[in-house]
Amino acid sequence: MDCYNYQTSLKRIWKDALAKYEAGQREPDEYFDTETLAELASVGLNAMDVYDYVEDYATRDEPDFETFLMICEARRDYFLTEQNAKPSDKRLDSNTLPAKTDEVEGIVWLPRLMPKALAKLRGELPPETMYCCGGDRKFFKENDIHPAEFLRAIWAYQDNPSRLVEWVITRKGAELTT
Repeated sequence: MDCYNYQTSLKRIWKDALAKYEAGQREPDEYFDTETLAELASVGLNAMDVYDYVEDYATRDEPDFETFLMICEARRDYFLTEQNAKPSDKRLDSNTLPAKTDEVEGIVWLPRLMPKALAKLRGELPPETMYCCGGDRKFFKENDIHPAEFLRAIWAYQDNPSRLVEWVITRKGAELTT
């Protein structure tokens, strides 16, 4: 995928996938040809990285394309910078995620979101697990954090989870100015 114009390619891929979803196609393995899968792989993405977001947008009207693009940008940056454009051979075992009701410092969902976000950043999410699913979005809204911003924070604090918790606590109470 052309690095300078990759967002244009992602928009085309998103629109094509959305049209397929709206036409009733529900098999993600049938959404993309070999060339498109190669384009996605060149920026650290796969079929589910598109399908999950298109499905939620079509059925819940969120996340929008811009949020999808920002999340992909964080993943792309990590993939190119930290992974030297080499995909991880690891996969998160979704059964090891903390419970949805677990909390840290009184913040529900954060213990679950942290390993999930790190796996998203590293390209290690299994097909059955989505970063920025409905539960994640509820967390982001309650704590006034954008999903892409959280990926950047998990990247910054990946070796110091307590600092990430402090960052969330600070953000939760902060008023953002424009």
